[in-house]
Amino acid sequence: MPVGHPTGMISSWFVSDLVMPRDDAKANHIIQAVAGSTIEKSREFVATYLKGAPSASAQPAVYGSYDGVYNDPNVDCVYIGSPHAFHKRHCLAAIAAGKNVLCEKSFALSAQEAREVFAAAEAKGVYVAEAIWLRHRPLVADLRRILYEDKAIGDVFRTTADFKMYMDIANAPPTSRYKDLSLGAGSLLDIGVYVLNWALLTLDPGVPDHPETPVVKAVQSFDASGTIEVTTSAVLRFASSGRQGVITCSTEQRQRGKSSVIVTVDGTDGFVEVEGSVPSHPQSFTVYPAWTGDEKPAGRKYDYARPQQGFIYEADNTALDLAAGRKQSPIMPWAETVRVLEIMDDIRQQGGSTYPHEKKA
Repeated sequence: MPVGHPTGMISSWFVSDLVMPRDDAKANHIIQAVAGSTIEKSREFVATYLKGAPSASAQPAVYGSYDGVYNDPNVDCVYIGSPHAFHKRHCLAAIAAGKNVLCEKSFALSAQEAREVFAAAEAKGVYVAEAIWLRHRPLVADLRRILYEDKAIGDVFRTTADFKMYMDIANAPPTSRYKDLSLGAGSLLDIGVYVLNWALLTLDPGVPDHPETPVVKAVQSFDASGTIEVTTSAVLRFASSGRQGVITCSTEQRQRGKSSVIVTVDGTDGFVEVEGSVPSHPQSFTVYPAWTGDEKPAGRKYDYARPQQGFIYEADNTALDLAAGRKQSPIMPWAETVRVLEIMDDIRQQGGSTYPHEKKA
């Protein structure tokens, strides 16, 4: 799959995964073009992250603006790894140029922005998908099978998930995106999106084809200035089953340890603990029987650790989608991206966090 990239931290991780040798490749990914805010940044990106890449990806075209990637005839699909406040703009520009798009999470600032992007994609006839790498991991597919096909822990009734990432917002420079509401500052869109996805994936067996929208109750806390949301807590309840999700995120605390329990799924006959460094990086999960005594019961561990960080799965699935002529990802279709954003819109409305353009509307 010939790919073009705007540069940035997430893009560097994505590219590193694409060019790392592996034995189970489902697609051949070629980095055809790289673009940054300046030509110097683009060249530095290539020198740093494509130095050891296979020859087909080692010498991409280098541009000093994103338009170069959008208009490059050798690019089949544009990967957008810019901050989420720019996603709508960058997606629309790529779509207008007739490019397929894989765009990082959070896909947009709001559900309405996502709808605008998908409407443009439908009109142009191009593929667009949200690059929520969690959804594409084999670990997640296997866990859902164990929960809802094998029913290994009986009837699922609750999921808890917490994401902590200390960002020291008080001491960040004024130019930091973590302080800029116009760029979507706050913990929810940066890291809360992961715990929300965990709740939906483990509590809603209808994902993604026949999803159920849960009732949400949420609260948020803000930094000393009273403007930047730094902690969000929400309870989700699915009316058809009574299942509940308790999700929390905060930029005021660090995750503890290199590997810990990041998600817990409770069932009537047992429970599952998902282990990893943070909820975006699950490495394994352990299935336990019901805890009836004083000691934690023995469980069965399923390990998915590997050299790549996990971006390769979404890249492979995108390539397979394009080869099959699909315009949406069957793993993360447009309606599911909109549903996630609608829930986050609801959480923000209840919690009191708004962006400048929303206040003017």
